[in-house]
Amino acid sequence: IIVSADHGENMGELGIYGEHATADRGTCRIPMIVKWPGTKAGQVDNDFHYNLDLVPTVCDMFDLPKSDRYDGKSYAPALIAGESAGQSELIISQCAHVCQRSVLFDSWLYMRTYHDGYHLFPKEMLFDLAADPHQQNDLTESHPEVCNEAVRRLQAWHDKMMETQSEVEDPLWTVMKEGGPHHAKGHLAHYIEYLKKTGREWAIPELTKRHPEELK
Repeated sequence: IIVSADHGENMGELGIYGEHATADRGTCRIPMIVKWPGTKAGQVDNDFHYNLDLVPTVCDMFDLPKSDRYDGKSYAPALIAGESAGQSELIISQCAHVCQRSVLFDSWLYMRTYHDGYHLFPKEMLFDLAADPHQQNDLTESHPEVCNEAVRRLQAWHDKMMETQSEVEDPLWTVMKEGGPHHAKGHLAHYIEYLKKTGREWAIPELTKRHPEELK
C-alpha cells in the first residue's frame, strides 16, 4: 500500500493560502506512506527524495530490473532496513503559476524567480527551514555565500539535465518564451482592477514595470 499525492499546499508561506503555486517546500513536499511486506513499522525517513525516485524503488521492492533510462534513485534500503538512501539535494520547479526553480540542501531553501506570477517575488530568496519552516524571513542579504553555493548547485544540475536530454529544451524556458505561466498570462489588466477594488494600488506601479508587455 502506497499513499501519496501530486503536490502539497501553502498555508501562509510566501503570502499564499490554500494554493500550490510556488517552487517551495509547502508546494513540493508531498505525503508518502508505505506499508509493504518485510518493512519495519514506524520508520520515518527524513531524507530528500524526488517523485521520480519511486519507480526504481518499486523495481527494487519487486526485485525487477531497472532501466538505464531512469533518472531516479531507489530508496528501498530506507524502507527495508531504515538505511539512509536519499538525494544530497533537490532541484524543484514551478511553471504553472510562476516560473521558479529552487534548491533544497541541508536546511536551506534557495528560490530563483524568473516570472513572479504577479506576486512581486524578488529574483532571489533564501530561507533556513530548520529555524523558519514557514518561510517568513528572507536571508538573501545576510547569507550571500549560501546563495552562491545554491546557484552553483542549480547550474550544475541544469548542465547535467541538458547534457542527458540534448533533444529536449528546458521546459521552464519554453514557458518563458510563451510569455509566462498560464495562470499569470494576459490577465494583468484585470488584476490591476482587482487591486484597485481591494485597496492594494501600491502594487500597480511595480507590476506594470515588471510586465509592460501585458498592457500592450
